[in-house]
Amino acid sequence: MNINATLFLQAIVFAILVWFTMRFIWPPITKALDERAAKIADGLAAADKAKAELAAADRRVQAQLAESRDVMTQRLADADKRAQAIVEEAKKRAEDEAAKIIAAAQAEVEQQAFAAREALREQVAALAVKGAEQILRREVNAGVHADLLGRLKTEL
Repeated sequence: MNINATLFLQAIVFAILVWFTMRFIWPPITKALDERAAKIADGLAAADKAKAELAAADRRVQAQLAESRDVMTQRLADADKRAQAIVEEAKKRAEDEAAKIIAAAQAEVEQQAFAAREALREQVAALAVKGAEQILRREVNAGVHADLLGRLKTEL
């Protein structure tokens, strides 16, 4: 065979091979490559979207944590204020109760002092009557001289 005919035949076979490849093999391969590229692009877009959602969720969590800290700090401050108010109220009640006890004790002391003064007046009046009786050397009737003894008590 002739080399030109072999080359020509090989060129025709190559052309048929190229046509067959372009017609039947190349479209499914390009379709598969396009589908794969689309899947990769969708996956990357989903990853970017998930990354953005994760960042947004992280910001929301940080905001909620900050808000929770603020609320906790406020509640602790309120609890401290309430505790101080309770302590102050208890101190005030204790002071009021102490003042009442002191006032009652002073009133009781005044009553006892008054009773002691009255008893002392009675005793002094009795001593005065006895002294007057001894001076006069006769008996003084307390019933007869009640008015005089009453004035003597008030003077003492």
